[in-house]
Amino acid sequence: MTSSINIETLLASGERINLECKKAQSNVPVDVWKTYSAFANTYGGTILLGIVEHLKEKDLQKRFQIVGVEDSRKIVTDFWNTINSNKVNENILSDSDVEVINVDGKEVVCIRVPQADWSIKPIFLNNDIYKGTFRRNHEGDYHCKERQVKAMIRDSFEDGNDGILLEHYTMDDIDLDSLHRYRNLFRVWNTDHVWNEIDDKSFLRNLGGYIVNREEGKEGLSLAGLMMFGKGLPIRERFGNFRMDYLNFCNLIGEERYSDRLTYDGRWENNLYQFFSIVLPKMTFDLPRPFRMEGMQRVDDTSQHKAVREAFTNAIIHADLMMDAGILRIEKHDDKLCFRNPGLLRLPLEQIYEGGNSKARNPRIQNMFRMVGFGENIGSGFPQIIAAWKETKWGEPELKNKIELDEVELVLPLGKVANVVKDVVKDVVKELTERQQVILNLIKENPSLSANEMSQKTGMTSRTIQRDLAFLHEKGILKREGGRKDGRWIITKIKLI
Repeated sequence: MTSSINIETLLASGERINLECKKAQSNVPVDVWKTYSAFANTYGGTILLGIVEHLKEKDLQKRFQIVGVEDSRKIVTDFWNTINSNKVNENILSDSDVEVINVDGKEVVCIRVPQADWSIKPIFLNNDIYKGTFRRNHEGDYHCKERQVKAMIRDSFEDGNDGILLEHYTMDDIDLDSLHRYRNLFRVWNTDHVWNEIDDKSFLRNLGGYIVNREEGKEGLSLAGLMMFGKGLPIRERFGNFRMDYLNFCNLIGEERYSDRLTYDGRWENNLYQFFSIVLPKMTFDLPRPFRMEGMQRVDDTSQHKAVREAFTNAIIHADLMMDAGILRIEKHDDKLCFRNPGLLRLPLEQIYEGGNSKARNPRIQNMFRMVGFGENIGSGFPQIIAAWKETKWGEPELKNKIELDEVELVLPLGKVANVVKDVVKDVVKELTERQQVILNLIKENPSLSANEMSQKTGMTSRTIQRDLAFLHEKGILKREGGRKDGRWIITKIKLI
């Protein structure tokens, strides 16, 4: 229940993204409905009728003048009559959301607009979904662009976005190396599963990556199948506006813009599974691994490593893969990890922090990850990330719904986490990519690893591993002792922590 004290508290902070004040002494203002649509399509908010805002007044104590409305009963009745007409496509208010508050003898009409559920957005006016849809920013209500409206329409689909059938995209467009790597991992996690014995097409169909529409006589890859395991060229042909990008801003020297980058350069198939497999080791390899034993086996996996995997998985399964100019961008900084995906949150922030509810845009991709041990599908993922970071002294994770950019960003602070490479000669560091640093750290942990074993641990191809080993050997950073099968690697120039 709002009180006069609550209203005065609201006004003390000034009009902002979730507060709108209007004079409205005798009638319901016409532009109330724009604000209703904008609040419903953004974070929700409060509309106060009977308050004058003096825009030129900088002193917040004087900026708002409570004048009250002349006939509160008439205004409330007119409001309900209009909201239940065809003025708006959906009335999302209950009786308790509209009330009259007495402030120093003056009546103020208070209208609380909740954020609309993802399944009924957009909330629009005058039966015109493209011209009548509004969103809210700090400067007020603004018309949504067509692409923003289409994004809300896509988000309203109960079945998610990744199940559409892509006509004319077949198994020929699948990168078999990516699919077979996934199937190998699937066998590890699901040893006795019946899908292990079926052919690739049947396996992909069971996962939701291949669709057969019997009614229309059509079949082909789903969006999930192509984006997860497709070849780079077909993906870019069908989703040319979507990009995956990884940038490492750690340990920069001189005028360097970044120390490592993974983008579309023709050296990897630009699908989600390869992107995840290549980038994940880069994001986690220098997180602390305290010595811990379970029985006779050392356990290196920490809750922070699991949290990073969860964060990365969430960025993928919640990404709007059909958004124009959408970028799935993963960044590593000296003091933080950043995960950015196109598309706004489908649920209110408070629900995500509480957990227990999951509304992935890409439920088939979510299931593909879940089947090999990545990601939760019961809404507990983000609370687990928070819990894992509370164990450290690195700072609080921050989830940002960036309305102006149509993207979500999760920031995981790293505090004073040490970098992997320490006491390194500068000219040597300049020559090493992060991928090569990953290889060196694998060798530090187990000097007897083969190129194939390194490939399995990192998701890099054996050929890439062998090329980097040859480079490190040529530079004198690595040397080999013993034979091919029983030999070991020795790191000569770099002291690793």
